[in-house]
Amino acid sequence: MKKVEAIIRPFKLDQVKIALVNAGIVGMTVSEVRGFGRQKGQTERYRGSEYTVEFLQKLKLEVVVEDDQVQTVIDKIINASRTGEIGDGKIFVSPVDKIVRIRTGEDNTDAI
Repeated sequence: MKKVEAIIRPFKLDQVKIALVNAGIVGMTVSEVRGFGRQKGQTERYRGSEYTVEFLQKLKLEVVVEDDQVQTVIDKIINASRTGEIGDGKIFVSPVDKIVRIRTGEDNTDAI
């Protein structure tokens, strides 16, 4: 099993969710996060004053899937969230050793 974490633009969440659900992926966690990468923040103006927003708002999407579904999830996230401009985000894939559903005690594949 693998955990796929994606940092995406907030306005792309609905498109990503629809793409994943249509691909048969059920269950995801979404968190509001702030950070920066190559963008190094943004310079904005408010009432004539210029200021820098160093940490940009993004969403972190987490999905745990079987190994054979990882590439599908990656492809769906990329296709639904890409704008072609800097700041589209990143995808991280890491191994998951064990999953336990608290309510029933089911583990691993049964707990997904």
